[in-house]
Amino acid sequence: MVPFSFERSEPCGRYNPVLMSEEAKYLDIRSDFWRACWVEAASYDAYLEESDPKRAGRWPELEKRIPALSEEQQKRVSNYGRKLNILLVSGVWCGDCVRQGPMIRQIAAACDDSVELRVIDRDVNPDLRNEVRILGAARVPVVVFLSEDFHEAGRFGDRLLETYRRKATTEIGPACAVPTAETTPEELAAERDEWLDIFERMLLMVRLAPPLRARYGD
Repeated sequence: MVPFSFERSEPCGRYNPVLMSEEAKYLDIRSDFWRACWVEAASYDAYLEESDPKRAGRWPELEKRIPALSEEQQKRVSNYGRKLNILLVSGVWCGDCVRQGPMIRQIAAACDDSVELRVIDRDVNPDLRNEVRILGAARVPVVVFLSEDFHEAGRFGDRLLETYRRKATTEIGPACAVPTAETTPEELAAERDEWLDIFERMLLMVRLAPPLRARYGD
């Protein structure tokens, strides 16, 4: 265990735990792993071009059904002045990826040029597949948000809350309805907005990260 001390934080006047070892202050032991996965990944368009056309063709079809971002929503994810690497672990065959991949692309496109999205197939890298397991299962999609140093800011994956709410109404209880209706534009917008919140949180995290503020003097 690395010992820590308490130092006064001048801007807010509170006491915060600060690691005594400068080297251990900001460390991600998996940064080399994430960097290697990033190099292995492809751009969104290249990923679809290199995939089975029949399966990949469903992605742009779904993208057409997603409502556009409003001007206010676009402002929420732009002009942060920080590099953010977004790694989407996917399966082109996966229905949840078909739905969420275009949403993630839409939001990433609304960010500035310092934000980059890459996609990697879940089964290309067994180590990556095991790293992002959820409830023990190799589920997709999983998105890993990485700083310019390939330090993990966070990850989010599997189905969205809006989707689980709909599944609960059709699959839980003694008299479950059969899910046959196509997802409405309103439901797609609600799912997309969940991703928008996640993106905004990750962007704020890297913008306010102390080592990056020190690096850029802001």
